[in-house]
Amino acid sequence: MLESLSRLLNFELIHYKDHSLTVFEIVSVVLIFFITRFLLWFIRKALLRYSKVHKLDEGTSFALYQLIKYMLWVIAVALMIEAVGGSVTFLLAGSAALLVGLGMGLQQTFNDFLSGIILLFEHSVKVGDILEIDGEIVKIQEIGLRTSKGMTRRQIVVILPNSLITTNKVINWSHQQEKTLFTIDVGVAYGSDIDKVAGILEASAASHPDIDKKDVLPVRFINFGDSSLDFQVLFFSEDIFNIEKIKSDIRKIIYKKFEENGISIPFPQLDLHLKSK
Repeated sequence: MLESLSRLLNFELIHYKDHSLTVFEIVSVVLIFFITRFLLWFIRKALLRYSKVHKLDEGTSFALYQLIKYMLWVIAVALMIEAVGGSVTFLLAGSAALLVGLGMGLQQTFNDFLSGIILLFEHSVKVGDILEIDGEIVKIQEIGLRTSKGMTRRQIVVILPNSLITTNKVINWSHQQEKTLFTIDVGVAYGSDIDKVAGILEASAASHPDIDKKDVLPVRFINFGDSSLDFQVLFFSEDIFNIEKIKSDIRKIIYKKFEENGISIPFPQLDLHLKSK
């Protein structure tokens, strides 16, 4: 029985020059692959339990898992190469010139790769953070070694090179306090009762289901405009990602209340005076 198993494992599938590929080597590669997958599954479950017990935030847990995953797969690939009779040291030495050439051609890729390591270690940006990049609001869903994946307010998935996050000016709204101050500018016609207008604006913001009354600040009378008296509504909100929808809802409430109270929003006007000769 043992002799038959030994002959099966040592059976040569491929023979090329001085090297042969045996069943044992193939089995070793498959075992290394599945053992690596099992270890990653076990580590992920363990990290999930640890995160719940010690209240570890989602971004830190994800970053730790990603680093462990990359290191395990590097070790696994090296073991697979050794299992089929290859030499990792010889492979690296023989490909040194090729790596130099690739380094020159893939400079941006390596830059993204290093930026990914910085993000995973530094934790300046984590999974779940809301970023403003080049005027676009993006919620980070995944941080990889080369690229990160995010979702925009229009529910579009975007792939971001990591160097874009680490080298450009990026606003991380998630680093703010629990609530962030937002404003809505409103103009009303000259002759309107400013106290009444201010009351309506404050009540409109406070009536939104996602805004608490205590989060609405006194309305500001900011300017005498060319065609209107300009006011500014100020309120705090925790829902940064959907803030534009909240602002839109508040504007609708303001418009309806203005109609009910006979307050008009003027359009730009220009007076033209004609002089006769």
